[in-house]
Amino acid sequence: MTLPGTMQAVLLTGNGGYDKLEFRDDVPVPHPRAGEVLIRIGAAGVNNTDINTRIGWYSKAVSDATEAGGSAGFTDALDDGWSGAAFAFPRIQGADACGRIVTVGAGVDHARIGERVLVEPVFRGEGRFDVVYFGSEVDGAFADYARAPSVHAHRIDSALSDAELASFPCAYSAAENMLTRIGLAAGESVLITGASGGVGSAAVQLARRRGAEVTAMVGGDKASAVKALGADRVVPRDADLVKLFGESHFDAVVDVVGGALFASLLQALKPGGRYAAAGAISGPIVNLDLRTLYLKDLLLIGCTVLEPEVFANLVGYIERAEIRPVLAATYPRAEIVAAQESFLAKRHVGKVVLV
Repeated sequence: MTLPGTMQAVLLTGNGGYDKLEFRDDVPVPHPRAGEVLIRIGAAGVNNTDINTRIGWYSKAVSDATEAGGSAGFTDALDDGWSGAAFAFPRIQGADACGRIVTVGAGVDHARIGERVLVEPVFRGEGRFDVVYFGSEVDGAFADYARAPSVHAHRIDSALSDAELASFPCAYSAAENMLTRIGLAAGESVLITGASGGVGSAAVQLARRRGAEVTAMVGGDKASAVKALGADRVVPRDADLVKLFGESHFDAVVDVVGGALFASLLQALKPGGRYAAAGAISGPIVNLDLRTLYLKDLLLIGCTVLEPEVFANLVGYIERAEIRPVLAATYPRAEIVAAQESFLAKRHVGKVVLV
């Protein structure tokens, strides 16, 4: 096909408020390099990462919860991004992508043109930590077209819509990666925080798929929706865990909240329990009593880089309908500010997606 010279895209022009999101229709269409494919984006999910990057939350100078700077950003943020390196602007964000391959770079089979794909958002290099992040270190899916390494553009065969499929890549791979890293097994008990959000609601389904006993922490009136996803028990996000369950109840904890909740999560773990984190929306600075850590022989795991098998496994779960999308709302790409406002309001269960 003949590609246009320019496309619509949302450019993040710097750290700060919503004014740093610039919707343009004159952005040059990228061309795939050797080993890459070019994807016509059908839909792209909104994530905490997009907002955290915009507001400068990943800077070590920031210690507040995401929502404290969600609208205006953090004035004390430095230029250190989530990889530790300075973030380069302008950037097209968007880690979640569903679309179709329209052309390929050198070394990629032309038979891939026309394939419907999901993009694995963590691009691996030679070493385990030789990675770049789609929509962070390289341009992402908040555009008409995006390029990605062919190996990270996974063919998918599904009757789900582009918007439904775009709800999976980032949140579900993060959740599945945490469950993989802690080795969650059938019959084990797991506590999932932030269970109404994208990663949390994904973790509920994926833990249930593994046959675990799932306790979910949620806020507001979302308990019934989260229970419908497979949670055996739902408790308020401010519940006194030790009072409810005692000091040694859960085999594992999956946490995307952090903040003041952290200490009680460790108290609620059994001796030898495993704790996995892939977020800290309530605050990155926590109170850790080292006696709890070493006297209970706990294992604490930070999870960002995906295990090699995680995304391919996820595609299989989707194709076999072992998990389902939880699509809270869709917005036109030009309405990204409204989408992020809705996301930050946290009244939804599941994912907000741009189409």
